Amino acid sequence: MSGIVGIFHRNGAPIERALLQSQVDSLAYRGPDSQTCWLESSIGLGHAMLQTTHEARAENQPASLDGRFWMVADARIDCREDLTAELRRSGREVGANAPDSELILHAYAAWGTPCVEHLRGDFSFAIWDAAKRELFCARDHFGIKPFYFAQLGDVFIFSNTLNCIRMHPLVSGELNDAAIGDFLLFGLNYDNATTTFRDIQRLPPAHSLTFSANGVKIRHYWTPPTDGRIRYSKPEEYIENFQSLLQAAVADRLRTECVGILLSGGLDSSSVAAVAKEVSAKNDRKTDIRGYTHVYESLISHNDGEYASETAKFLGVPIRLIPMDHVQLFERWDDPELGWPEPISNPLVAGVLDSYRIASTDCRVLLSGEGGDDLMNFQMWPYVEDLRRNGEWQRLLTEMANYIWVRPFPWRGIRARALRLAGKDPDLPTFPNWLTAEFSRRANLGARWKEGCELPKSGIRHPIHPKGYASLALPQWTLMFEQENAGVTHCPVETRYPLLDLRIVNYLLALPMFPWFFQKMLLREAMEGRLPERVRMRPKTPLQGDPLCDQVRRTGIERLNQMRWNPDVDRYINRSALIQPHGKMSSEQVSSNIRPYCLNIWLQSARRVRYKIRAEAGNG
Repeated sequence: MSGIVGIFHRNGAPIERALLQSQVDSLAYRGPDSQTCWLESSIGLGHAMLQTTHEARAENQPASLDGRFWMVADARIDCREDLTAELRRSGREVGANAPDSELILHAYAAWGTPCVEHLRGDFSFAIWDAAKRELFCARDHFGIKPFYFAQLGDVFIFSNTLNCIRMHPLVSGELNDAAIGDFLLFGLNYDNATTTFRDIQRLPPAHSLTFSANGVKIRHYWTPPTDGRIRYSKPEEYIENFQSLLQAAVADRLRTECVGILLSGGLDSSSVAAVAKEVSAKNDRKTDIRGYTHVYESLISHNDGEYASETAKFLGVPIRLIPMDHVQLFERWDDPELGWPEPISNPLVAGVLDSYRIASTDCRVLLSGEGGDDLMNFQMWPYVEDLRRNGEWQRLLTEMANYIWVRPFPWRGIRARALRLAGKDPDLPTFPNWLTAEFSRRANLGARWKEGCELPKSGIRHPIHPKGYASLALPQWTLMFEQENAGVTHCPVETRYPLLDLRIVNYLLALPMFPWFFQKMLLREAMEGRLPERVRMRPKTPLQGDPLCDQVRRTGIERLNQMRWNPDVDRYINRSALIQPHGKMSSEQVSSNIRPYCLNIWLQSARRVRYKIRAEAGNG
């Protein structure tokens, strides 16, 4: 999870070395192995190295090639052998153990800006093309690696760490009202192209950017496919091919000495752990694998630790159970060393950060099981309609008969729908009445609320997997990736997501919905004999409670009563209309009504961070 930063003056003005060096130094916590910068007249690049692969031991950044190209990257490339072979066919001389950054440089040298169409993996990078006097930047398909930028006249600044950009004296602290509105409505910014700061933008997932004398050009280089259609004659072929892809995805993320698994005790993370153990056993270089599990011992009824421990014992993996009961509301939110880059809606986030700190003492890479639930979201009726549309009548009748036979009666679904129809569902979101009328009008929050309560709409709809497909565009992914990134955790550890490997995503989007996604049958069948049977057949089990609600009930909200209010809050919130969260509220009500307090604390810390980073830049 290396840190990157760069400055380009399009008008040819020289770069101030002290400023760039201070920005690089500010990234040392996420790249402790080395901090280096390179300048040439009006372009400067900086890098803070965190070595997380075997090949990175020989890596130096900023990296150069052919005396023409310079690059900084936070990148991990998948399918290295395939890419290396393709580069060699294009006339590039590439070593088998070349660092990932070198592969990207060769790809740009071979194919120019379309190089991103040849890359697989998690990446955020910028390449300076001296001959063209052009800066080319890109972010990976799912946005796992962050990329922020600011264009202020002829000055272009970028980094994968938001607070690093804020150190530049031209970047103001002015806030983006639309992002603040989204946070207060939904708990996150729904626009992947903006940040909470007016001057700083995000490069969205699957986008590239070129900055030159002609200005900024942004291109969307990839969308998830809708035309894949895989139909095998034998059921076991679906399972065998999925197993092969999952092994390849895990293997590409296992090129390091020690890997932690965020082991929840559920099927997805347990499957990742099982495959990681198998892949490591086959490799010449064994990887030390260990598990980390969040547990609740008293706050809520919770047995993930029991299932995770059973999985760890079965696989022979050491596990550390991390209790979360003790975390208090807004704990350490006033710690100047944390300095959240943007507002965070979880007042218990200190516990998550503690778990990253614990894991980072053992390893530099964590594997997560995120992605399986969304990609295997089961919808029978779009699949039935697709069979009807294609005239597959025999298959339609067979699949419907089998589905009716195995489907349980949806008691819970009927009750939930009845409550919604009656308007009595306490977990149904409602528009906050504590927003100021002027702010609601200025930011058009009524329309934003209606838009945000639905799945993202686009001109593309998957014929069989509409919800799973649409979910890939949800801004919650960007939020999760960035909050698990070192830019927020302040820990030199990188989280990787094997189930969001491009090969697996393309494969799953091409499969028939039934029976493979019904109760995640594909993954359960693939894990037969490789996990404890109780874990393999464990149904999807959400937390039996809400830690935030239960902590409110247990400890109350005394700290909210003592809170100092930042005067900027009054631009957005009518404080006299606030309803303090209390123990009788639903999870949705507590979550909604605590966001003004989250914003208030963040505004205070953001100003402190601004002062601190200004001082750092001045002392550079």
